Amino acid sequence: MANRGTAALVIAFLLVAAVTVADAAPPASPLICKIAYGIKERETCFAVAQTTGIPLKKFLRFNPNINCNNLFIGQWVCLHAVHVHAA
Repeated sequence: MANRGTAALVIAFLLVAAVTVADAAPPASPLICKIAYGIKERETCFAVAQTTGIPLKKFLRFNPNINCNNLFIGQWVCLHAVHVHAA
Protein backbone atom coordinates (compact mmCIF):
# COMPACT_ATOMS: atom_id res chain seq x y z
CA MET A 1 0.00 0.00 0.00
CA ALA A 2 2.80 2.43 0.81
CA ASN A 3 4.12 2.09 -2.75
CA ARG A 4 0.77 3.15 -4.21
CA GLY A 5 0.63 6.18 -1.95
CA THR A 6 4.19 7.13 -2.86
CA ALA A 7 3.50 6.64 -6.56
CA ALA A 8 0.38 8.81 -6.32
CA LEU A 9 2.37 11.60 -4.63
CA VAL A 10 5.11 11.40 -7.25
CA ILE A 11 2.55 11.59 -10.07
CA ALA A 12 0.81 14.54 -8.42
CA PHE A 13 4.15 16.32 -8.00
CA LEU A 14 5.08 15.72 -11.63
CA LEU A 15 1.73 17.08 -12.84
CA VAL A 16 2.16 20.24 -10.74
CA ALA A 17 5.73 20.63 -12.01
CA ALA A 18 4.61 20.22 -15.63
CA VAL A 19 1.86 22.84 -15.27
CA THR A 20 4.29 25.23 -13.56
CA VAL A 21 6.86 24.84 -16.34
CA ALA A 22 4.17 25.36 -18.99
CA ASP A 23 3.05 28.57 -17.28
CA ALA A 24 6.64 29.81 -17.14
CA ALA A 25 7.19 29.36 -20.89
CA PRO A 26 7.87 32.60 -22.74
CA PRO A 27 4.81 34.12 -24.43
CA ALA A 28 4.41 34.02 -28.19
CA SER A 29 5.98 36.89 -30.07
CA PRO A 30 3.93 40.09 -29.68
CA LEU A 31 1.59 41.32 -32.38
CA ILE A 32 1.82 44.71 -34.04
CA CYS A 33 -1.46 46.06 -35.38
CA LYS A 34 -1.26 47.12 -39.03
CA ILE A 35 -4.94 48.03 -39.61
CA ALA A 36 -7.04 49.65 -36.87
CA TYR A 37 -10.76 50.36 -36.84
CA GLY A 38 -12.93 52.63 -34.67
CA ILE A 39 -16.07 51.02 -33.24
CA LYS A 40 -19.34 52.63 -34.29
CA GLU A 41 -22.68 52.76 -32.50
CA ARG A 42 -24.26 49.36 -31.76
CA GLU A 43 -21.34 47.34 -33.19
CA THR A 44 -20.26 44.08 -31.61
CA CYS A 45 -17.06 42.05 -31.95
CA PHE A 46 -18.95 39.53 -34.06
CA ALA A 47 -20.45 42.22 -36.32
CA VAL A 48 -17.08 43.90 -36.94
CA ALA A 49 -15.40 40.57 -37.67
CA GLN A 50 -18.21 39.50 -39.98
CA THR A 51 -18.38 42.84 -41.83
CA THR A 52 -14.63 42.93 -42.40
CA GLY A 53 -14.39 39.26 -43.38
CA ILE A 54 -12.21 38.22 -40.46
CA PRO A 55 -13.04 35.00 -38.61
CA LEU A 56 -14.11 35.89 -35.06
CA LYS A 57 -11.36 33.71 -33.58
CA LYS A 58 -8.72 35.66 -35.52
CA PHE A 59 -10.32 39.00 -34.57
CA LEU A 60 -10.11 38.02 -30.90
CA ARG A 61 -6.48 36.92 -31.32
CA PHE A 62 -5.69 40.36 -32.82
CA ASN A 63 -7.48 41.99 -29.84
CA PRO A 64 -6.54 39.86 -26.82
CA ASN A 65 -7.55 42.42 -24.18
CA ILE A 66 -10.89 43.39 -25.67
CA ASN A 67 -14.09 43.14 -23.66
CA CYS A 68 -16.70 42.29 -26.28
CA ASN A 69 -19.45 42.90 -23.73
CA ASN A 70 -18.37 46.49 -23.18
CA LEU A 71 -17.39 48.03 -26.54
CA PHE A 72 -17.75 51.78 -26.84
CA ILE A 73 -18.04 54.20 -29.75
CA GLY A 74 -14.58 55.21 -30.98
CA GLN A 75 -12.79 52.30 -29.34
CA TRP A 76 -9.91 51.17 -31.53
CA VAL A 77 -9.72 47.52 -32.48
CA CYS A 78 -7.19 45.73 -34.66
CA LEU A 79 -8.29 44.22 -37.97
CA HIS A 80 -4.87 42.96 -39.13
CA ALA A 81 -1.74 42.26 -37.09
CA VAL A 82 1.67 40.71 -37.66
CA HIS A 83 4.08 39.01 -35.28
CA VAL A 84 7.19 40.89 -34.20
CA HIS A 85 10.28 38.74 -34.59
CA ALA A 86 13.16 39.31 -32.18
CA ALA A 87 16.46 40.18 -33.82
